[in-house]
Amino acid sequence: MKNKQTTLKLIAEKLNISITTASKALKGYSDVSEKTKNAVIMLAKELNYTPNSFAVNLRTRESKTIGLIIPEVVHHFFSNVINGIIDEAENNGYLVIILQSNESLELEKKQVELLINKRVDGIIMSLSNQSNFDSHIKNIIEKGIPLVLFDKISKLVNCSKVIIDDQKAAFEAVEHLISKGCKKIAHIRGPNNPQNAIDRFLGYKKALEKNNIAYDSKLVYTCTDVTFEEGKKFAKEIIEEHSEVDGLFVITDLVAVGVLAYFNEKQIKVPQQIKIIGFSNWFMSQVITPKLSTVDQPSFEMGKQSFKLLFEEMVHFKNNTPFEPKTILLKTSIIERESTQNK
Repeated sequence: MKNKQTTLKLIAEKLNISITTASKALKGYSDVSEKTKNAVIMLAKELNYTPNSFAVNLRTRESKTIGLIIPEVVHHFFSNVINGIIDEAENNGYLVIILQSNESLELEKKQVELLINKRVDGIIMSLSNQSNFDSHIKNIIEKGIPLVLFDKISKLVNCSKVIIDDQKAAFEAVEHLISKGCKKIAHIRGPNNPQNAIDRFLGYKKALEKNNIAYDSKLVYTCTDVTFEEGKKFAKEIIEEHSEVDGLFVITDLVAVGVLAYFNEKQIKVPQQIKIIGFSNWFMSQVITPKLSTVDQPSFEMGKQSFKLLFEEMVHFKNNTPFEPKTILLKTSIIERESTQNK
């Protein structure tokens, strides 16, 4: 037979006191005698009493939970972001519900609806590749739920954001290749929708323009899913179609590792024949041969700042005070490794 859950009412009845007195005793109110406090605390421990969190939430208008939606968990960048968010959330007494959209707009919509129904206190998101200012995002804003977007954002959404300057970071990555003597530079870019993919592509173009290198659309290869396999596929196409390419800027390290894997298989020498730079400083970039030069994206700090910004807005929401959305811009840096070194 299932044990009946211990309630505050049961404790009050056993001690012949009111429910209010029992509640005050557990909270340490000064208008309850020490004798009564001790009796209530001892009985609560004996009966394994835990407060009804749902009832507490109704009174405080807080669930002490936030929702986090990311495109994928396995990616090193996102796993570091998760760690940063959880670290900061735990310091402030919050639990994090983590959901993965798998780059699916429809799944992302369902997950937003789920979090709203769970009455989370706020939501942190990195949008799927298909997502923009769609109805589910508008619904979060209209309901007044604190929202922070990070990494993959939409400029159309009026909410707080934690980002890097993707255009500037890409510009610096391509200039790094140029400084190493590259004159024919290809780009493996992300899908057409996410803002960070657009900005990295624009940074690539601007670096070519500044250094008087003609832009050639045939040297731009567009990922659909941003995978290791696409890296191998485009590496093959680059060698077969444009063997004169001597530099390659890749949207993210995962794809760049696929490129290196193909070049290693075909005994194409990196960096002697072609120099490669990736993006995000994924851990694999340090263990593959040759080690991959990359743009260091501060993922753990991005997670921490995302929660801090969300928490700030949640406090304003709780106190019914106005909050103006903010954007935090984190710095990036070039990590030079073997794949771009002159040998």
